[in-house]
Amino acid sequence: MAISVQNKIKKLRDEIQQHNYSYYVLDEPAIPDAEYDKLMRSLQKLEDANPKLITADSPTQRVGAVPLDTFLPAKHEVPMLSLGNVFSAEELEAFEIRIKDRLKRDINIDYTAEPKLDGLAVSLIYEKGVLVRGATRGDGLTGEDITENIRTIKSIPLRLRKNKKLPDRLEVRGEVFMPKKGFEKMNAIARKKGEKTFVNPRNAAAGSLRQLDPRNTAKRPLDIYFYSATNIEKLTKITSQYESLQFLKELGLKVCPEVALVPGYRGCLSFYEDILKRRDKLDYEIDGVVYKVNDLVLQKELGFVSRAPRWAVAHKFPAQEAVTKVNRIEFQVGRTGALTPVAKLDPVFVGGVTVSNATLHNMDEVQRKDVREGDKVIIRRAGDVIPEVVKTVLKPGKQRNKSVRAPVKCPVCDSEVVRIDDEAIIRCSAGLFCPAQRKGAIKHFSSRTAMDIEGLGDKLVDQLVDEELISSVQDLFNLDKEKITALERMGEKSATNLLNAIEKSKNTTFPRFIYSLGIREVGEATATALADHFSDLNALLNATNEELQEINDVGPVVAENITAFIDQAHNREVIDELINVGIVWKKKASVNKENNSLAGNTYVLTGSLEKLSRPKATEQLKQLGAKVTSSVSKKTTAVIAGANAGSKLNKAEALGVKILSEKDLLKLLKS
Repeated sequence: MAISVQNKIKKLRDEIQQHNYSYYVLDEPAIPDAEYDKLMRSLQKLEDANPKLITADSPTQRVGAVPLDTFLPAKHEVPMLSLGNVFSAEELEAFEIRIKDRLKRDINIDYTAEPKLDGLAVSLIYEKGVLVRGATRGDGLTGEDITENIRTIKSIPLRLRKNKKLPDRLEVRGEVFMPKKGFEKMNAIARKKGEKTFVNPRNAAAGSLRQLDPRNTAKRPLDIYFYSATNIEKLTKITSQYESLQFLKELGLKVCPEVALVPGYRGCLSFYEDILKRRDKLDYEIDGVVYKVNDLVLQKELGFVSRAPRWAVAHKFPAQEAVTKVNRIEFQVGRTGALTPVAKLDPVFVGGVTVSNATLHNMDEVQRKDVREGDKVIIRRAGDVIPEVVKTVLKPGKQRNKSVRAPVKCPVCDSEVVRIDDEAIIRCSAGLFCPAQRKGAIKHFSSRTAMDIEGLGDKLVDQLVDEELISSVQDLFNLDKEKITALERMGEKSATNLLNAIEKSKNTTFPRFIYSLGIREVGEATATALADHFSDLNALLNATNEELQEINDVGPVVAENITAFIDQAHNREVIDELINVGIVWKKKASVNKENNSLAGNTYVLTGSLEKLSRPKATEQLKQLGAKVTSSVSKKTTAVIAGANAGSKLNKAEALGVKILSEKDLLKLLKS
């Protein structure tokens, strides 16, 4: 009897799964909705009577998890990369030229082209064909585990269709979105109930996926299109992007029906123009088109740059525009101290969202566009993301308000505002003091390459500032253990470890301390050059612009940044307090007088070294009297190039500067 019931349940599940495939993937419903509901009720009845036979991949188990307190982190085994953008036919052609240059051969290249959905990217993992995890993209390396919410989306199969090529473990990526019709219907219901409506389908999709109660997600009309599978060429004999998408369809995963295989960048342009014409008729929001080199072998050969593939690009649609009024212009202070003029507007709907603020970028832009309070302006959502003022719309003879002037004092902390020559941006000079910059300053100060305070991550810094336990970097050294222990997710042991790490950080080095101050454009190499040049902190704090420029690694702009920083009284006060709490460092080691063989020589290190770390190599070169800088010039004695050397190596070759390998460096140090 049990076997008979088990077979009935399996048969019903297989039949429902087939109908789901016909409905969601093939878009060809085989039975009426009433018949489908009848099958589901039959399965539900059998499972209720035989709960031991219920499995996680049963169609009845899409919603059943209890509400969560928070989402757990989900680390991606393969990073979820972002894409570079092009905005014109010329930029698209340049993209293809770069590909051919990289491949070092002029060949015909086919691409897969597909609409760029305006939704939320997700990663799904299937083991032996069963869905085991769903995660958001997050920062590309780590997202949030939203498995229970993913399970509520009916177009996502809980079990994949059988296929000889299906590997034991498969990770697929897709874009969750809310169809326009579903979005409009959901908002209509919300308006009828007097509830808050969503601004656009993308926000609705993102908000739905981040519901802590999966039952709420299940009520939202979400859908998905899959666009890739990681390491597909290794797991199967598939050799092309287009073929991999057909494979996903065979497994029961939805793929956008608009996907096409096109020849060369001209084929991409034809696809782009066609989709742009039909954009408003599609039942989902898109903000452009994505092109990917179709050949997976070529994809591997092209590789990646930074956090984006060289073999793919997004072709963004023209930004959408609207006209509105500027009520006033304010200056916002960013975490780096940059003052950005922002136009406060009469709210206007543009590019799918209601815009009430728009950036004016900098004072040069304000003056060039001559934007004033009270003006009518054209607003654009640049790249469908950042609202900006395009230009003013003037009526002849209408009297206007006075031109906008840059503030001379920071609107947040009242410190002096500075503008470095040749820079368009004006900045607050109180980097260590200004409340608008405090989180960024503290995070930089405590980072691994600065004061190296172990356990003090970005989220904890945010907590400490938000709870008003610290307001500046020096406050770290006066933290109260009881107050730290009371923070969320902080126990006594964690608080003790943090305080010990802060105490340990007091013993540092002069270069690390200089770098930790966060002076603009003073990186690790420049901080080291400053520490090598000046005997102590007072000498640095009293240095003139001219004295600073005598250092090989310091030019006029860097020197001006340093003097602007140390001339600010608030910064000097914070530095004094840091020394008073006990931050110390050893005096710099003297050069090896017995072996000063490299005196007068200047070296630049680039790329990664195998035998020596770059800091160790730098130290040993300096012990022999050499200078080590971060920039290549005609005065550079040699560039020491390790693996994956970049632009510095190219510049050395262009200037005819001698290039040494790591092997040459080791010989040099031994000799």
